[in-house]
Amino acid sequence: MIQLKEITKSYQVGHRPLPVLKGINMEVEQGELVAIMGSSGSGKSTLLNILGILDSYDNGTYHLSDTLIQSLSEKQAAFYRNRFIGFVFQSFNLLSFKNAMENVALPLYYQKVSRKKRNMKALELLEMVGLKDWADHMPSEMSGGQKQRVAIARSLIAEPKIILADEPTGALDSTTSYEVMEIFKRVNDAGKTILIVTHENDIAHKTERIIRLHDGVIIDEEVEMPQ
Repeated sequence: MIQLKEITKSYQVGHRPLPVLKGINMEVEQGELVAIMGSSGSGKSTLLNILGILDSYDNGTYHLSDTLIQSLSEKQAAFYRNRFIGFVFQSFNLLSFKNAMENVALPLYYQKVSRKKRNMKALELLEMVGLKDWADHMPSEMSGGQKQRVAIARSLIAEPKIILADEPTGALDSTTSYEVMEIFKRVNDAGKTILIVTHENDIAHKTERIIRLHDGVIIDEEVEMPQ
């Protein structure tokens, strides 16, 4: 599903390049649930941005579902993001002026799906995450855990092949974090490939495999026992 070979990435700082990723080799199979861990500055956010086709890389190759992701125009990058990837963020990224159903349905609005069809599908996904009764509620009326469940539902509505989650439990308490991880596990059991960037060991240990980054290189991979 995901294959990275010798991926490098640098940013220009003043007159000097700052290497952030230094030859990343990584494979993720379809249906895996994987955690990516690393301290601040390890390169994990840059890696996630490359995986999500939000940023380019300098050298190496990135294949996503057998498609080479390289030298894309903004239009091409948007096409592949919409086709392959759903995103979940620490800050939820919900629109404050839209209710839960409308937030979940939003990606299908941009795909020009009719209002009736996108709202019907949004309600099905809200039911899946246990929030169908909250469909008409605004984000300001929801807890952090409820907002994140809405965000997970939104990430699934376009039927992506992969979910990329950036610190999805970072703003939640432990109990709510575990509830959110149970939803991710159910989504993964249904066949979705999920990568979760996290700094929390207890969250990482709820995945199947942990990839650890340090100073732009993968230093360790750990296979987890089923919990």
